[in-house]
Amino acid sequence: MQAFDVMTANVVTVGPDTTVEEIARTLLSRHISAVPVVDADGTLMGIVSEGDLIRRPESGTERHRSWWLRQFSSPEDKAREFSLSHGRYARDVMTSDVVTATENTALADIAATLERHRIKRVPIVRDGRVVGIVSRANLLQALAAHVAPVEVQADDRQIRSAIGEVLQREFQDAAQNVSYVVTDGVIRLWGATMSNDEKKAIRIAAENVPGVARVDDNISVFPASVRTAIGAV
Repeated sequence: MQAFDVMTANVVTVGPDTTVEEIARTLLSRHISAVPVVDADGTLMGIVSEGDLIRRPESGTERHRSWWLRQFSSPEDKAREFSLSHGRYARDVMTSDVVTATENTALADIAATLERHRIKRVPIVRDGRVVGIVSRANLLQALAAHVAPVEVQADDRQIRSAIGEVLQREFQDAAQNVSYVVTDGVIRLWGATMSNDEKKAIRIAAENVPGVARVDDNISVFPASVRTAIGAV
């Protein structure tokens, strides 16, 4: 799926001269957490989020750093904080360096972008103009709307071959210590892994093999002493 398939198309925007009070009311009334800032031609200039408005003297939430923390703050950080807390218009408090995507951007790439930049949404632009927005909620909606594939019929030998390929591809080191038997579509896993996370991942990989009816997970985790001896911890 691509951004076009899940994006919110009717995007609420504000102009650069919109006051912070108007922005706050818009966020509350429209039940949204951010608004793109656009010029008269609809070209994206920046974005204002809830986080940009939470440290304000009007609400008594302005940040007051202790004197010793102020010594470690750069002039740029101090200036940014002052603008956010005292700026009166969108142009003063908006984030100008906005991460964007296009309508054809794959959802996997958008998810990676949200994680990498630690942001909650990306405006979708076409020729510099905002045509939509994709948020974390949109990605969850895509997941909720996903239709499970039709159950694939596979014999035990095919399933065993498939799980072997997955383990070698995704967990090459762990695969050396894991064995498995397939009977009537049920995968029975044995062996040991270096961590509970690795154990869980192998179980999930087995569950996702087409044709599997159930996974019987008998994998254990190596004791700490063993992991230490082989340099795993």
